[in-house]
Amino acid sequence: MRLPRSGAGWTMAVFGVLALVLGALGLIWPEAQLRMLGFETPAERAPGDYTGTFLTASSMASFNMGVYYLLAAATEWRPFYRFTVWFRLVTFTVFSIAVLTEVAPGRFFSVAAWEGLGAAATAVGLWWDARRAATDGTPEDAVAGSGSVPAADTVH
Repeated sequence: MRLPRSGAGWTMAVFGVLALVLGALGLIWPEAQLRMLGFETPAERAPGDYTGTFLTASSMASFNMGVYYLLAAATEWRPFYRFTVWFRLVTFTVFSIAVLTEVAPGRFFSVAAWEGLGAAATAVGLWWDARRAATDGTPEDAVAGSGSVPAADTVH
């Protein structure tokens, strides 16, 4: 896999690895995932308790999201970076409200913070990459090495 070539790309790669690893953890060892989030892990679940089902779906979504973010980082897909900033801020807001309204335990705010800080880091990375491109006098996509940039041996 190709390493990121921009500040924003590195934020996407870090988030991608974390999402992939945490998703795998939830699939392999769901009790550990629940404990990390502050949820109770009773020895036995009551009939009709679909916590395991929900955790499997959530963990698989996290695993897949990690793959998507790593693919975006490897290809420097900048429109995807910008898209994720806004939706990660929405996720931060929804998860924070869940904690504030006591729908989720307080420790669950760490997930909201992870989303909010990740969105901020990617936004800063995008800003830094654009600033660097402006300083160098090169197009932003050329600095970032996005998939739409001509091959390196192409004369500009």
